[in-house]
Amino acid sequence: MAEQRDRHEFVRQWAHAVLGHTYVPRARPELQEFLDECTGQLLASLRSEPFSTGPATEVGARLVEAHLVDGRALEGTLDLVATGLPELAEHAGDEVSWSRMIALVGAIARGFTAGLRERTLSEQEVIKQAVLQARDTAEEALRASEARFRAVFTSSALGIAIVALDGTIEDANQAMARIFHASREELVGSTVFDLADEAWLQDLREAEGMLVAEVEEHFRLDTRFSARDESVVWTEVSGSLVRDAHGRPEYQVLLYADITDRRMLQEQLHRQAVHDPLTGLANRTLLTSRMDAALVPTEPGRRIALCYLDLDGFKTINDSLGHPVGDELLRAVAHRLQRITAEEGALAARMGGDEFVVLVPDSPGVRSVLDLVERLLHEITRPVRLSAHELNASASAGIVERAVTDTDSEELLSDADLTLYRAKTEGKAQWVLFDPERSAAAKRRFKLSATLPAALDNDEFFVEYRPIARLDDSGLVAVQSRVRWDHPEFGELGAASFLELAEETGAITRLGNWVLRQACAHAAHWVRTLGAAAPAVGVNLSPRHFLDPELVAEVQRTLAETGLPADRLRLGVPESALFDEQGDPVDTLDILAESGIGLVVRDFGSDYTRLARLRGLPVQGVEIAGKYLDSLAASTEPDPLDEHLVHSLVSSARLLDLTVVAAGVRTEEQAGRLCKMGAHAVRGDHAGPAVSAMEIGMMVSDGSCPAP
Repeated sequence: MAEQRDRHEFVRQWAHAVLGHTYVPRARPELQEFLDECTGQLLASLRSEPFSTGPATEVGARLVEAHLVDGRALEGTLDLVATGLPELAEHAGDEVSWSRMIALVGAIARGFTAGLRERTLSEQEVIKQAVLQARDTAEEALRASEARFRAVFTSSALGIAIVALDGTIEDANQAMARIFHASREELVGSTVFDLADEAWLQDLREAEGMLVAEVEEHFRLDTRFSARDESVVWTEVSGSLVRDAHGRPEYQVLLYADITDRRMLQEQLHRQAVHDPLTGLANRTLLTSRMDAALVPTEPGRRIALCYLDLDGFKTINDSLGHPVGDELLRAVAHRLQRITAEEGALAARMGGDEFVVLVPDSPGVRSVLDLVERLLHEITRPVRLSAHELNASASAGIVERAVTDTDSEELLSDADLTLYRAKTEGKAQWVLFDPERSAAAKRRFKLSATLPAALDNDEFFVEYRPIARLDDSGLVAVQSRVRWDHPEFGELGAASFLELAEETGAITRLGNWVLRQACAHAAHWVRTLGAAAPAVGVNLSPRHFLDPELVAEVQRTLAETGLPADRLRLGVPESALFDEQGDPVDTLDILAESGIGLVVRDFGSDYTRLARLRGLPVQGVEIAGKYLDSLAASTEPDPLDEHLVHSLVSSARLLDLTVVAAGVRTEEQAGRLCKMGAHAVRGDHAGPAVSAMEIGMMVSDGSCPAP
């Protein structure tokens, strides 16, 4: 049993040696069987009397027959037999003679070498017969091949040229003549370099040179050729090298495919992809590509300029005269921009709608750019006659001019767009040059506008309160809520930073409803904990609130859900909203007042023509605020005009039997003068700083803020 196990291990190692693997966990069964037979032959040769190396020689030959002809197979076999076979024989109880082992190893090597020689001679004979047969076949195939080539050469739709190594055309088919609008006689004797325009010659010479020099086996490239009839021919050229019987380059075969239609279509599609279909100007894609190229600092001090233009009042033209007339106007303006910018080496592009951009690469400086923009704006203002209409257009422009190292295309466009916005807001029909400080403020404004809706979802707002104190005894009348934004980037922001944005974007209604709910919840808590000493809470409504048909329902729902008594709520109503022609603000006020809610008119006196119209409205008080209150804080005599204005407003409110609250009151002198004029209460630093809802309750409880 041990002898069988040792023999099996010897066979496994032999398989490992002849296959040349690092590790053979399990050799193929047929290989194991074959090597086991060879092992038996070798052991028999060792034991033979008289000693014979014949079986060992046969083993060497059998290795070749089994296709184990790799040099490592013989080397591995000899090493294993020399080291492992004696050990295997001794385990079987045989005495091993080293002279026999040496003879045995030599016999295996002789048998292997002889078998390999016979196999090689046999294969050479097979190859010789195959070569003789192939030669006869090749001669016959060559004749057929030449006939087929001539047929293809004559009838092919591809242009085929037989070209000498120096580029001279030795023969050309009829398709070549058709493609290049010439006769075969004209083509033969000319060169392939005569069939390419100057801009394409270099690539063709390089490709053809590398082919002849045998650096490349083939080449393929596109070339353009201007024919005698001034038409343009695009071809795809494929070149191959033909060698003689000795393998030396003999001539070239060039195939010409006419791709003119394809290239024309590609150019048309490319133009459509990078040009505006209405005006023919560059579109945003081409503009961005040209900007990226112009922004490369190819030389020190390179500069770039961008002008963003927008037509003034274009929507009115579209709405009144129709879109076809508007489109005609855009085309006329685009034509004028294109003509002037082409003269200056600039690029005009349409961004969409009535917005255009002019790119000035390699700007010569601000003054030159401004001169160009003034020419453009002047050209736009020239009357445009469209069918039965003569239109006078104008445009506003935002201009950015800077070093290319200080910007990128996205920032350049953004800054120009923001500067255009300034030009629009400051009067239109003018240009404005980029101002870094004002641009930073505008960017911050736009960022706040964009992130405001998400800030509500993320609970980034909170409410604090300013006390409203009576002037006669400094008692607490109410508290005025004001919202603040704990912005993750800009820190804590006051209402002045974002309320106007909320109004513009329409988010003010949602924000106002959130403030209303927070304030009512806080005031309800004060009522529960402080009882009669709890102050009323004031919440300002925006003009947009009075356009919201759900306003009354929202207020009533909030009161019901928070448990705040209606008489503890004061709603600030903008004076302008009371006389808005949209909606029905008077009916809204009546319903709110009937619920017991106190109504206070904000911005009282901003329009004197409205004062008398307040008579009969269900409001309880007014709030006055403005710079004319500031001079009342002076330690000297206040400005007479400001004093007169304040006195007039207070008197008017008292005649209407309305309570007067003055906002922004800072000093004792200011409060005293307002009290003498007849104001009832004040809000501002004199009444107390802004505090949290919790601090209001603590102030009332400890008596630091007298109760109502």
